[in-house]
Amino acid sequence: MYAKPASMNATKLIGLTGILAGLVLGPVWADEEKGAGPGKTNEGKAPEGQWVSLFNGKNLEGWTPKFVGYKAGENYKNTFRVVDGLLTVSYDQWEKFNRTFGHLFYRTEFSHYRIRAVYRFVGEQVSGGPGWAQRNNGLMLHGQTVESMGLKQDFPASIEVQLLGGFEQGQRTTANLCTPGTHVVFNDRVDRRHCLNSRSKTFRGEQWVTCEVEVRGSEGLRHFVNGELVMEYKLPQLDDGTLIEKGTISIQAESHPTQFKSIEILEIKK
Repeated sequence: MYAKPASMNATKLIGLTGILAGLVLGPVWADEEKGAGPGKTNEGKAPEGQWVSLFNGKNLEGWTPKFVGYKAGENYKNTFRVVDGLLTVSYDQWEKFNRTFGHLFYRTEFSHYRIRAVYRFVGEQVSGGPGWAQRNNGLMLHGQTVESMGLKQDFPASIEVQLLGGFEQGQRTTANLCTPGTHVVFNDRVDRRHCLNSRSKTFRGEQWVTCEVEVRGSEGLRHFVNGELVMEYKLPQLDDGTLIEKGTISIQAESHPTQFKSIEILEIKK
């Protein structure tokens, strides 16, 4: 379903030993105090380094759009833009959604880091958008490069932290996991399901939500929502078992208007 990345930095998984090591030893954070929130160690101290904004609040400098059927760099219907200082996914120039999914790639690859995004869903889904894409966006982490994306490729091979907004009724978690072209080890086994739900609350309306993700190379990832740990897993890998050590960051355009107040990154030690 997903084209394989042509140039992605990764480390080969060699035999069963690598898998067993990940399952038995777990990621570095296994010894942290249970319940420690994002951006804190088990002693409650702030980590070394500083948060750096990936978005300047003025324009799309440092970011490259890629839409299905269009070359990288073509911002189809001016979908990605800055409005009142907010990084915005807008559909006001669309008449109808035609499965022209889009992604906005940041220029640099990262390996060990924390990423923090403050986002919200606004307005109505564009006509013709698929039902699953209503109030839906995502942080695509450990992704392939924009240059390696196929012209008609829908989604980059990546670890998607799925951002969802709640409907008027029912539960709908956010900071879920989806795996286009990838798998992870979840609950001590390689899980091949495409999407897994987090333990988050449901966020309705146009309220701002803070999603933070701790990424430790090929060891694993942890998802936090408004400071609460809602999901964790290990050994992110491509479909062929190649461990993913680093990759790109991108956000999505899947048919529902979305705003990002900020997207920040804090690189951490291996």
